[in-house]
Amino acid sequence: MTVDTPYASVRLAGEADQHKVLEVLTEAFMEDALARWLFPGAGRGGHLRAHFHRPLLTHPAAEAYLAGRSEGASVWQTLTSHEESPDEPDSNGVLSESGARLLALGQALAPRHPRHEPHLYLPFMGVISGRQGAGLGSAMLRHRLERADADGLPAYLEASSPRSRALYQRHGFEDLGGPVQVADSPLLWPMWRPPSR
Repeated sequence: MTVDTPYASVRLAGEADQHKVLEVLTEAFMEDALARWLFPGAGRGGHLRAHFHRPLLTHPAAEAYLAGRSEGASVWQTLTSHEESPDEPDSNGVLSESGARLLALGQALAPRHPRHEPHLYLPFMGVISGRQGAGLGSAMLRHRLERADADGLPAYLEASSPRSRALYQRHGFEDLGGPVQVADSPLLWPMWRPPSR
């Protein structure tokens, strides 16, 4: 299904689009302070980021969307019980260099992720660098949050920068407690949005 907005078209990404979603997310987070902290050094950074995004994209509850001419991507998960949780970051194998940081961050965020009611979770949303600020993020948020509102579902995410936090605030998200920081990592802001009636 494709939905056109005043800013961009947003469409559900199919299985054949998974590579494109990974490509967009990898490129979108190349200069992100948190991604650079999690995956220090150049070289294999893009490969490691793609490896990190893949399990979230293939999670049984995942829905991925592409915006514009595949210049933006978002991955959402509908979590229906307090026992369900996002996949733990892979701290073994190909991610071994960054595994300790991923594990520490996951452990710091886990108690902040609400488990008291079903909700929509946005683990990742990104726009390629040349198109950031063009409304693609807002289009993806509006597209999925309208359906969440119709279903009466609240939404949760962690903003990884002041800029993304401001975007989410414009779409009804509020800080869920103070920011989270692990060692010398950038701050992350857990955020919650009740359904709009």
